[in-house]
Amino acid sequence: MSVQVVFAGAEMVARPSGALFWPKWRALIVADLHLGKSERIARRGGALLPPFEGVETLARLRAEIDALRPLTTFLLGDTFDDDASASDVLDPLRLLTDLHLLTGNHDRASGTPCLRLDGIALRHQADPDDTPDISGHYHPKLMLAGRRHRAFLLGARHLILPAFGAYTGGMDGNDPVLRDLVGPGRAVVITDRAAHLVPYGVTPVFRGNA
Repeated sequence: MSVQVVFAGAEMVARPSGALFWPKWRALIVADLHLGKSERIARRGGALLPPFEGVETLARLRAEIDALRPLTTFLLGDTFDDDASASDVLDPLRLLTDLHLLTGNHDRASGTPCLRLDGIALRHQADPDDTPDISGHYHPKLMLAGRRHRAFLLGARHLILPAFGAYTGGMDGNDPVLRDLVGPGRAVVITDRAAHLVPYGVTPVFRGNA
């Protein structure tokens, strides 16, 4: 179950996958795929993560493209976990949609830092001085029934997307950094295959046992 949201006057759809769909432009927007994360951690001697997280992430993105048939797909930065990741893994998707990669802090500096649609900036990290914008970077999560779930954070000036990639971790959506940035608004919390619209930014959104 998806959730209809309105941001900066634009009607959009928050998907249970963590993707955002903008029907007017037939645009699919996702953030923080972090492809190649398990390989990067293994190269640096860290803990071994399941090696197929990139395959899972790309399969989920392909499923969204197949379901929505977007004209354009925007990847809001940190698409690859580091410069050693194989960028050609996206080539099959380029046959299905016009793919635009924005620059994140893990990406090559030569990418595009910001694009605009209907006066709304698309970028990796929210900019308080250039709003309204849609971004990622923080991987927000909120507590529901004792479990942390990925969440969209929707304020008057910022819409922050959850991380789309598998095994990406996340930041507590009630962290003061996010609460100050987003302000009072709404959150779309993703639970399994459903999404739920709840109040955000005034009092803690959820109280759980974990």
